[in-house]
Amino acid sequence: MMDTTAYLKRFNAYPVEELFLQDLAHLQSLHMQHVPFENLDVIRKVPIYLNLETIYEKIVNHHRGGYCYELNGLFHWLLQELGFDAKLISATVMKPDGTAAKADTHAAILVELDAPYLMDVGFGDSTISPIPLGGERHTDHSGTYKIEPHDEIFYDLIREEDGKERILYRFSTAEKQLADFHEGCVFNQVSEKSTFTHDDLVTRATENGRITLSGHQLTRSENGKKEKTELTDEEKIHVLKTEFGIELNE
Repeated sequence: MMDTTAYLKRFNAYPVEELFLQDLAHLQSLHMQHVPFENLDVIRKVPIYLNLETIYEKIVNHHRGGYCYELNGLFHWLLQELGFDAKLISATVMKPDGTAAKADTHAAILVELDAPYLMDVGFGDSTISPIPLGGERHTDHSGTYKIEPHDEIFYDLIREEDGKERILYRFSTAEKQLADFHEGCVFNQVSEKSTFTHDDLVTRATENGRITLSGHQLTRSENGKKEKTELTDEEKIHVLKTEFGIELNE
């Protein structure tokens, strides 16, 4: 049984009274601070199925995070339940070297307010706010972003860093169902070409930055400053519990 109140409580949110941009932005920010992006099941060969009840059980009842299909899949369900005009869309991630990852294997959300806004609670280190499709620049503590049309069908989500622009991913506004991501979900669990099959990755936004566990390295970013720490196995278990609320039954 999926309960919106229990899910909202999972990330310290309350039912929204109005369907305004600031309400949407508040939900996204809180979700990204309290529900981590993580691939721990992938590394431990625990199958991930595109089933909302299973994902709800994992994220809400077992206090876990997930990757894009789980996080955006469940958050999309919540937004619809709250009355937002939201739909799932697919995107192709652009790697830092400029090449594209496997096409349409990232799931994101489009919400229609006075205009369409891109939302994403499942992309790790990225914007914590809805970004309009009209090209306006938006800055939060994770960076400066804008969305520009690539052609008549596709748009690019762009991050500006050190005066340079980098495309994070390319997407179309065509509506998708969660089941449409089956191939991508399998690929990202088993392929050596997937960025998620090599080492543990757990990350969440904080009020002023981000905290990320990659393998045994913990990185804290706050107000633009980064601090890295190497962890022992015991310290890693402790950090998973205290910083991310995750206890693994290993």
